[in-house]
Amino acid sequence: SAIGPDVPLRFMQSHGGLAAAGQFSGKNAVLSGPAGGVVAYAHVCGLAGFDRAIGFDMGGTSTDVSRFDGRYERVFETKVAGVRLKAPMMAIKTVAAGGGSILSFDGRKYSVGPESAGAKPGPACYRRGGPATVTDANLVLGRIQPADFPSCFGPDGNEPLDAAAARSRLQEIAKAGSEATGVAVSVETVAAGFVRIANENMAAAIKEVSVMRGYDVQEYALCCFGGAGAQHACAIAALLGIRTILLHPHAGVLSAYGMGLADTIYDRVRSVLLPLSDSSVRGFEEPFAEIEAETSALIRAEGFADQQIEHTRSLDLRYRGTDAFLNVPIRDPRRVQTDFEAAPRQLYGFLRG
Repeated sequence: SAIGPDVPLRFMQSHGGLAAAGQFSGKNAVLSGPAGGVVAYAHVCGLAGFDRAIGFDMGGTSTDVSRFDGRYERVFETKVAGVRLKAPMMAIKTVAAGGGSILSFDGRKYSVGPESAGAKPGPACYRRGGPATVTDANLVLGRIQPADFPSCFGPDGNEPLDAAAARSRLQEIAKAGSEATGVAVSVETVAAGFVRIANENMAAAIKEVSVMRGYDVQEYALCCFGGAGAQHACAIAALLGIRTILLHPHAGVLSAYGMGLADTIYDRVRSVLLPLSDSSVRGFEEPFAEIEAETSALIRAEGFADQQIEHTRSLDLRYRGTDAFLNVPIRDPRRVQTDFEAAPRQLYGFLRG
């Protein structure tokens, strides 16, 4: 249906905020779906009393993981599908392990993904001639019960999940593995092995956004969502030593839920190349004030009142002679250098002399 002229239209962006249609740019929305998930799990985990959470969003083709500890972690330059983008985005790690990831054996090793069966033909159990996938492995292991799913599969969309097709595809792989190794393996053993490979891949991605960045993952709750997240939640938590798992009732649509919770956000950047000192920090007041006036005008134009507007200031700082910036929020102008020095200690375990 058509959208009337009086209906405000906003678009989700990769940094977790909404933008009015007139201010929208496609490059700023490449990761808008996963960003909605970050906003949502941060909100629901806060309501549940957890101020630190790992987001584990497992869908059909991939899994997105991220970390939240009271502040959204954002990056300002990243590579997506081989293309380098310079735009503010949530710090989200994606791994090619989803419910539709294809299971294979190449004569030497078993692999999960990166290829996906997609929506069509989909997993073998969808009755469209698809290959064996993670979903099929879960079905063979009894983690998916066809009786609990609607009859919406097959060419006409009116049949139940096909457990026999899933088992047949995995039987082909088990047979190939047995012939190559000389060791007979059951369908269930092969299915369990594929699930374990997928779990290890996803746990490694979570380590990249936590342990490898200096954060103890065991201090976080694991918020699992997406269509396949709950099937792997306990195994992922066990691999990481996480003791708390949160499964929201709207887990299957949590990213969409997050878009409804998102604030309208405008990011603006000004380049000011100066050595860091107390006087230079004080000198940033004027450019900050100009940026805040510009963004406040944009938000007011959308109908928001002044008391609804909030500004967050930060500095991109780097050591002289390097080109890698670290973003440091300005909590106290007198502590900017101290906060900056804490960042490399957190990330790398040492402070440059």
